[in-house]
Amino acid sequence: MSERLEDIAAAMVATGKGLLAADESTATIGKRFDTIGLASTETSRRDYREMLFRADEAMKTYISGVILYEETLFQKAADGTPFVDIIRAAGAVPGIKVDTGAKPMAKFPGETITEGLDGLAGRLKNYYDAGARFAKWRGVISVSDVLPSFGAVKANAQALARYAALCQEAGIVPIVEPEVLMDGTPGDHSIDRAEVVTEETLRIVFEELSDARVSLEGIILKPSMVIDGKKARKASVAEVAERTVKVLKRTVPAAVPGVAFLSGGQSTEEATAHLSAMNAGYDLPWGLTFSYGRALQTEALTAWSGKPENAAAGQRAFTHRAKMCSLAATGGWKKEFEKAA
Repeated sequence: MSERLEDIAAAMVATGKGLLAADESTATIGKRFDTIGLASTETSRRDYREMLFRADEAMKTYISGVILYEETLFQKAADGTPFVDIIRAAGAVPGIKVDTGAKPMAKFPGETITEGLDGLAGRLKNYYDAGARFAKWRGVISVSDVLPSFGAVKANAQALARYAALCQEAGIVPIVEPEVLMDGTPGDHSIDRAEVVTEETLRIVFEELSDARVSLEGIILKPSMVIDGKKARKASVAEVAERTVKVLKRTVPAAVPGVAFLSGGQSTEEATAHLSAMNAGYDLPWGLTFSYGRALQTEALTAWSGKPENAAAGQRAFTHRAKMCSLAATGGWKKEFEKAA
């Protein structure tokens, strides 16, 4: 019996669980490894991801799915067990990043268009056969006093919709990720500007999804929170939560099963606090959870530091952070819980 997209999507936003974004490109994970003085090789990348995926408590209790990079989807652990099997055994859903990155957009200075649609249908079939049941595509929206342009938002929304339609035809749940950059250039925009841009972006994205005949019951939305630029941070946790919820209510249809936020340049604790405030303070038609990369991994990476003897310490750090995010996904996180680690 074929798996229903709606059932997969519901499992991905199960109460108290969220997504681990472990889909860093080879270049990006190389930069993360630089912070601990570790060379990025196929073996070191494997060992790091294995350390995370074998953290049993975290994976079974707090993680609903894992976004993988293509290398990792087909990779095996040191003992020969496919990573996909390890993730499934923990009760989580394996997923795959399918875009090929944001590139400068011709005629639109300072803006980008995400590429990767060419040949995507064939790749999705291969990913499905390898065990992936959801995918991710990130559209990047730059913010300034004059950006984004309507043309760039429209083009990225169309690409997201075309990708989503292809995924659903392949039996794969699309994560639709329109990221309004918090930490881009210049990164000094106000929360007022972030709210206007996020609302308009989401409105256009859902128009394009409708035009592309995408079933909303079989997608997950992965937006950025409404937050002031990294160089202009003034907004309180309560204000970020209030503005984000207001924008979501104005733009996101109730048919969408869940919203899994990206952390997008926020600190680990900020991303946790904002998510918890939204879940604690508002009655919403969809589940709000996390789809974090750095905000889930930073502490674990530091504790592990590329040393086999530190694997248990890395797993403890990952488990603690996953637990904090899980509490935030039900509105139960408190700052004092961090000190108990």
